[in-house]
Formats: sequence, C-alpha cells, structure tokens
Amino acid sequence: FLGICHSMAHQLGHMYHIPHGLANSMLITHVIRYNAADCPAKRTAFPQYDHYQAKEQYATIARFCKLEGADMKEENKSVDALITRIVKMQEELGVPKCIKEFGIDEKMFMGSLDTLAKMAYDDQCTGANPRHPLITELKQLFVDAYHG
Repeated sequence: FLGICHSMAHQLGHMYHIPHGLANSMLITHVIRYNAADCPAKRTAFPQYDHYQAKEQYATIARFCKLEGADMKEENKSVDALITRIVKMQEELGVPKCIKEFGIDEKMFMGSLDTLAKMAYDDQCTGANPRHPLITELKQLFVDAYHG
C-alpha cells in the first residue's frame, strides 16, 4: 500500500520536477500525522482490519526500531518519536525538509494547490491510504509540507 504520500509526491514531481524520493521525504511527516488520527472522519475500508490501525502501526514501527521517546503504552508518544527520527534523518542527509526549501516560489505553489490536490485525489495510490482524504485535506497537507 502506498497511499497519499505517494499520490502527492507524484504531483510534485509532475508539476515541479521534484524527485520522487525527495517529494516523499518532504511529505511523510505530515502524512503520518494525518493518518495517525484517533477517529478519522473517513477511513478506507480494508476488510482484513476490524478497526482503524494507522496510529498503532506507526507506534509499532517506532517501538520496533527502539526509537528514543517511543513508549510501550502511549501511541502518541511513539508516533512523535517516529516523526522526530524522520526529521533527524532528513537533517543528517542534508535533504530539504519542506517544499519551500526546494526552491519552489510560494505564490506559484499556492496558485497550483487546487490542481495539485485534485490530481492527488485522483491518483491510483490514494485508495490505498488508511484514511480516505477530502480534497480540502490534501490541500492543507500540501500547504503544511510547503512551509515545513
């Protein structure tokens, strides 16, 4: 399952020629936070899951990796630890942490939000995201990823 991180990264590559891996890196922390909602308004129906599992799965990743701050009982702390480690890896690798750092003009980017969000919504990967997004939510994720 690839989900909205890839859906959104496809559009950044298409419109702004941001390499796919870098685009994913700029989006991933925002998408993790979005997917780690306690009670999403809309979730994707996966018949093998009896409940929404995104937050608990992100927490499991943090615990498995023995990340600093990961907590065996509190999923929110573990999700925060995962995000913190991703940001640290971005710094260690010297990659842009946000779209703005890649050099995309803010006015031009904000002017393309409607198109970016609609294209990301229609992308084949969106249906595999655990939380089914609204176009307005995708727009907000793009804004968040622009500013970092």
